Amino acid sequence: MADLHETARQLVAEGKGILAADESTGTIKKRFDAIGVESTEENRRAYRDLLLTAEGAEEFISGVILYDETLRQSSADGTPFPKLLEGRGIIPGIKVDTGAKPLAGSPDETVTEGLDGLRERLEEYRGLGARFAKWRAVISIGKDRPSDYAIWVNAHALGRYAALCQEVGLVPIVEPEILMDGGHSMEDSYRVTTRTLQAVFTELFDQRVEREGILLKPNMVLSGYDSSDRADVQTVAEQTVKALVNTVPASVPGIVFLSGGQSDEDATAHLNAMNALGPPPWQLSFSYGRALQAPALKAWGGDPENVGAAQQAFLRRAKFNSAARSGSYAPEWETAEAVA
Repeated sequence: MADLHETARQLVAEGKGILAADESTGTIKKRFDAIGVESTEENRRAYRDLLLTAEGAEEFISGVILYDETLRQSSADGTPFPKLLEGRGIIPGIKVDTGAKPLAGSPDETVTEGLDGLRERLEEYRGLGARFAKWRAVISIGKDRPSDYAIWVNAHALGRYAALCQEVGLVPIVEPEILMDGGHSMEDSYRVTTRTLQAVFTELFDQRVEREGILLKPNMVLSGYDSSDRADVQTVAEQTVKALVNTVPASVPGIVFLSGGQSDEDATAHLNAMNALGPPPWQLSFSYGRALQAPALKAWGGDPENVGAAQQAFLRRAKFNSAARSGSYAPEWETAEAVA
């Protein structure tokens, strides 16, 4: 397990975080549709290529979560993406769940599927160069939701996934996401987040998962996006850290937050405020998808001539989040033409 522990620590190395480039074919199609680009395999490859080849990204990015298709693709020069990343000191990872489906007996809730055949898929991904994996569970807040049933079913699946990952030598990123859709209060978010994390770590312990060899990818404790009483940045930071201190063992090397639909600026500001509170028991980092990629996607627009501009937009966002790792990000950077 020593290699797992070291990989987990490398993924949350000082000043670095994870790029989530694991959008499913359906999800990336929606994003391409928004910029008028057809979602062909080659366009998807070209877009991921511009992200993974951005010069200097290794200064801010420790690992990249890939989708099955992307893990098997290559850069324009023929270098397989996992090999390209490894050559730059960036760790390749892979999304392994097959998505959230309606939960039998509670159709307004979901359970994430993908456990059937997972051991064999993990072994194949390991052979293709992946060194860590990700599984996302989705919990929603609403009338009579979430049920204990939904929380525990998803927690159990996360535990099974994590145990299988460690068995084949992959670091599992454990992602229980509390959705912030709706008008619920921050208090509701805090309650459901802590309840879910308690269940997840109970299952991880019971299923003999070594906590030193995992990373947690949780939501931040936010008011619902439709709430009329949205909490400020400092309150979000304080309540999120409080929830984690009360539920996450200190033996976990790091917490890599998801952005969960926040704006680019909010995701960075919240991470920055948490790290400015003082040293927590674990590294507080990021595993952002849209909040790292949105400016690059817009700048690219499917035009090969825009690759350089798109890479600069991506690197700018990555640099801001790198600074947030130490609490040194400044909001005024967002409107500055250049940041030293």
